[in-house]
Amino acid sequence: MKIGIFFGGPAREREVSYAGGRTALANLDKGLFEPVLVFVDGRGRFRLVTPDFLQAPSLRDVLPQGDSGFSVYDESLPIDLLDAALPELRPEQFRDHFDLAFLAMHGPDCEDGAIQGLLEWHKMPYTGPGLLGSAVGINKILQNELIALANGQQKKTATISRDAYERTDKAEFFQSLQAHLGLPIVIKAPHQGSSIGVVIVREADLTAFCRGVEQCFFTMSIQPDGWSQLSQWGSLSATQKHELAQKMVSLDSGISFPIVIEQTGELIRHPHEFVQKLDALSGSGSITLASVNAEDEVLFEEFISGQEFSCGVIQDDDQTAIALPPTEIYNTTAFDFETKYKSNVAKKRIPVETSLENNRKIQLAVSDVFKRLGINVYSRIDGFLTPAGDVLLHDPNTIPGMSPSSLIFKQMAEIGLNLSNSLTYLIRQSLRERIRTGKNTYELKQLLAQLDGQLAHRKANPLPERVVSFGPTDEQFIAAKQQYNELAASGTVRPSLMYIKNKTESHEIPVYLLFRDTIEELETALSQPRHPLLIETTEQTKHITDRYL
Repeated sequence: MKIGIFFGGPAREREVSYAGGRTALANLDKGLFEPVLVFVDGRGRFRLVTPDFLQAPSLRDVLPQGDSGFSVYDESLPIDLLDAALPELRPEQFRDHFDLAFLAMHGPDCEDGAIQGLLEWHKMPYTGPGLLGSAVGINKILQNELIALANGQQKKTATISRDAYERTDKAEFFQSLQAHLGLPIVIKAPHQGSSIGVVIVREADLTAFCRGVEQCFFTMSIQPDGWSQLSQWGSLSATQKHELAQKMVSLDSGISFPIVIEQTGELIRHPHEFVQKLDALSGSGSITLASVNAEDEVLFEEFISGQEFSCGVIQDDDQTAIALPPTEIYNTTAFDFETKYKSNVAKKRIPVETSLENNRKIQLAVSDVFKRLGINVYSRIDGFLTPAGDVLLHDPNTIPGMSPSSLIFKQMAEIGLNLSNSLTYLIRQSLRERIRTGKNTYELKQLLAQLDGQLAHRKANPLPERVVSFGPTDEQFIAAKQQYNELAASGTVRPSLMYIKNKTESHEIPVYLLFRDTIEELETALSQPRHPLLIETTEQTKHITDRYL
């Protein structure tokens, strides 16, 4: 089966998606699937690329940049420059190149039903939840309301539109939020993922509050007496102006380009153009900049004190939803974009460090919301376990991040599925769910039968085993895990890991220990009994995992 791996996209999470495309390509079972790479650019155009396109450190590093001196995304580049470098693929041509679209994209247009609807129109099956679950999963305001209806949870929230916020007395509004929600206040952009557009205001600081609201609207006010560095633009050196304009390119923390000057309606696509425009406007009064994809509403939530967790859900053929073992995130004040992707501060453990009953309570709440919100195939749902033992859920994630160390893959390893097995599960279960839409049913059933036949043949005729052994150093452990994953994705052998501690002691390493980071962590896990919840969940999912092992 030819699998079109879709990565990139117009959303702010495209760097996360770029890394996810690399993970999917590396770990797709080549004995079952043939990968075809489809880069989706910032304008939403589809482009066929080769594997070397995914080898750069970041997406900007692989895009043609011109000679401006700035590093930008493709919306800031002339379309003909991109066309010359990367051939465009029209949606009506998809079926000529692949049989299924593997979606490794995130955020608006990518996991909100937009790309899913386009693919359904062109009779192309895709991975992940369908239209309904995707539409719900992208909207944090709607999620809060539906989760409360589904399980009765009570969480204080408030919203405000951009127009209403511009008209309101900011100090009075901030005071009313403090009275309703208390401090700290969590501010969220409703349609973003990966904790982009999330700000926590911890003190009664009006300036910090206004700055946080602007950040979540993806706007920026420049006033002669304002707090922003841009307000002192005229006094900055050429180097400082260049650095600030480059910083604004950032998708996770900057306003990003293209932007609009709201007072004039002028569209600015490139930071070089931005520098020229601000030089011309410097000293001319207040200016408001807005992303062309600015949010129109902002969500405010009370700050929840408790143990933060993230819990994946998968399905069987009868659509029974089974929650995976939840992961607790600790040792951090906020699991934001910086913490998730740019630092090693946050610690994670599976399951949550609480009672067996509380872990079961989390799983039950997560699987119930998964079903009640119309999500299918798989998802990851985040939440908090409060000191009183209440489970409060938020942010169903319908296309979880796909780095090799992503939480969803760690949780699937706990039930026995390695990275390659997990991707095969995702493809197969997605086919099963697309059949339920009643569109192109005959062809989809043929694809499913073909894949099931291959899996059954492999089970009846197991691949030859290949042992990857390693010694007692972290470097050897890391190299062995990488070799294991490469062999698993080759589709030619069935790898296993063997830890050679010394001349007299060795251990075969089960899949659920693959994500230990160091030899010390591995030895600690080997010396301890397995948590009852992990054993229990492994048994509950055995009828699913047996197909892939």
